[in-house]
Amino acid sequence: MQVIVATDGSKASLVAAQQFKILADPGAIDEIVVVAVVSPLAVVPFDNELSHRPPPSSENAADLSFEAEARAATAALMSEFEGWGPPVSRRLRSGSPASEIIKVAEELPADLIVVAAGARGLTSTILIGSTAQKLQHSAPCSVLVSRRAPHSAQRG
Repeated sequence: MQVIVATDGSKASLVAAQQFKILADPGAIDEIVVVAVVSPLAVVPFDNELSHRPPPSSENAADLSFEAEARAATAALMSEFEGWGPPVSRRLRSGSPASEIIKVAEELPADLIVVAAGARGLTSTILIGSTAQKLQHSAPCSVLVSRRAPHSAQRG
C-alpha cells in the first residue's frame, strides 16, 4: 500500500499524520510519501509551523525561500514516522496543491491520501478546505480527511 501524507506546513497536517498512525497498520504499508506543494504565484513564503526554524525576515528577500520552508516542513512530518515501520520519502511540487497531489497519487500509484481539513480555513465554521474537497472529488484513490476536533484542541 502506497500512502501520501500531504502537508501545507500547518499543525493541522501534523495532527492528520498522527491520526493516520493511530488508525493504520504499519505492516500493511509499503511506503509513505510526504508531499508539500508550493504555489508558484505565492506572495508569501510556504507557511511552515512544523519546524523550529526562525521565520524569514521581511528585510532580506533571500530568506524567503519557499522550497526551504517546504523542505523543513516535510522533514518535520517525516520525523513523525521515524521508527514506525514503512520507509518514508518526500516530494516537493510547485503548482496547485490539489492538482499536484493528484499527479503524485497517479504517479505512485497511491492507495490513500491523508490530508488535513481546512488547515488554513478562514473560520472554524468552514468544515473542509478547498484542497481536501478537491481531493475527495478528483483523487484516483481513497482520501482520509482529518479534522482536529474542538475538544482535542483543549487537551493539547
